[in-house]
Amino acid sequence: MAEHADHAGHAERADSAGHAERERADSADHPAYPVGLRLHGRRTVVIGGGQVAQRRLPQLIATGADITLVSPSATASVEAMADAGEIRWERRRYQDGDLADTWYALVASSDTAANDAASAEAERTRTWCVRADDAEAATAWTPATGRIDNITVAVLNATPRGRDPRHSAALRDAIVEGLREGTIAAPHHRTRAPGVALVGGGPGDPDLITVRGRRLLAEADVVIADRLGPRDLLDELPPHVEVIDAAKIPYGRFMAQEAINQALIDHAKAGKAVVRLKGGDPFVFGRGMEEAQALAAEGIPCTVVPGISSTISVPGAAGIPVTHRGVAHEFTVVSGHVAPEDPRSLVDWEAIARLRGTLVLLMAVDKIGAIAAALIAHGKDPATPVALVQEGTTAAQRRVDATLADVGERAVAEDVRPPAVIVIGNVVAVGPDSAPQPAAPSAE
Repeated sequence: MAEHADHAGHAERADSAGHAERERADSADHPAYPVGLRLHGRRTVVIGGGQVAQRRLPQLIATGADITLVSPSATASVEAMADAGEIRWERRRYQDGDLADTWYALVASSDTAANDAASAEAERTRTWCVRADDAEAATAWTPATGRIDNITVAVLNATPRGRDPRHSAALRDAIVEGLREGTIAAPHHRTRAPGVALVGGGPGDPDLITVRGRRLLAEADVVIADRLGPRDLLDELPPHVEVIDAAKIPYGRFMAQEAINQALIDHAKAGKAVVRLKGGDPFVFGRGMEEAQALAAEGIPCTVVPGISSTISVPGAAGIPVTHRGVAHEFTVVSGHVAPEDPRSLVDWEAIARLRGTLVLLMAVDKIGAIAAALIAHGKDPATPVALVQEGTTAAQRRVDATLADVGERAVAEDVRPPAVIVIGNVVAVGPDSAPQPAAPSAE
C-alpha cells in the first residue's frame, strides 16, 4: 500500500513537473505585457542580498516601496541601505510565508532550492515575482531601465525565446544617451510654462558641454548664443530654431546686456523654450546672475545649468594642472579686463602678488604687460613661468610660454588674441615628463 502511495506521489510530481514544462513551452511565444508598477508604500520582498540585490534595490527604494530583505548575509552596499533605514533586513534564510501580503518579489539568492520555494509561494499567492537565476520560471521580468528627468526608458525582450539582456541594455543606453545629448528629441505637446535655461557651454569644444545642456539645447525654440559658446552645436539645431547672436567681441560689435535681458524676457513670455548659451560657466565672469535677476524681476523661471569653466579646462587641455602636489596648493582666478592702475579695478594686486599658488587670468590678453609689471612691483619673481593658451580645447588651440618678465612682449610678438587663458605660476613648468615632487601633506 505504501509502495503504491509512493508511486502515485512520484507520478503526481512528475505530472506537475511536466505541466510546468508545458506551461513554459506554451508561454514562450507569448509576449510579456509591459506595465509600470506603482510600489509606493506597498510591501516588496527581496530574497538574497548579493550583487543582484545591490543593483536592483536603489531603483526599488526610489519608488518608495516598503522593502523587506530576507538574506543571511549582504554586500557592504546593501548593508549600508539597511543601516540607513531604506530597507528592513531580516538576517536569515527564506521561509515559507515570507511573501504574505506582498505585491512584488525579487528572488535573487544563491540558494536554488530557496529560490524555487519562494517562486512557488509567489505563484500560490499571485505575487508578481522576478527570478534572477531563471527568467523563464519568473512571472515578471525586470527591463533594462534608464531615467532622464521625469521619463523612464525601459527596454524588454518580448518573449523568452532569444532573450538577450545585454542587447536590451545596449538599446537602453543608446536611447538614454540620445535623449541626454539631444540627438533624440520629441516635441512637447502639452503647454509649456515660460522659462529660460542659462546653459554653460564649456570652453569651446562641443563635446565638453554637459549632457543636460545639450539636451535643453535640442529642445529649444530660441537660442541666444555667445561668441565663446560651442558654436559647432548651433549647426545641429533644427531649422525652426531661432538663433540670436549675442556676441561680445572685444573692442568690436556687441549686443548690450540690457538687450540680451529683454530678448530673454520677450521670448519666454511668448511661451517659447529659451536657452541662453554661454561660454564656460554662466556664473564665472559670464554675467549669468544679471540675467537671472532680470528674469526673476519679471517672474520668469530660470534654470541654471553649470558648465565646465575655462579656468580649469583650458590649462588642463594644454597640459597644465592648476594645482600639483608640492608645487601649488591653491589657485586664484582673476578677471584682467581692467588694468591694475585703473580706478575701476576691484582686484588687490598687492595681495595677489603675495600668493604662492597658481594665478589664472581671464580676459587679460591686452592687459597682461601691465598686470605682469604690477605683480613684479609687488614682489612677484620676474622668472615666474607664464603660459598663454589661446582658443583652448578647440582645433585652433595654441600655447605660448613666457616668464613674468617678458610675457607682455611675447604676447605681442606671438600675436596672441582673445579668447585666451593665462596661467602664472610654477605649475606651468609641470608636465608628464617632469620629475615627481617629494611627498608632502596634502588633501589631493
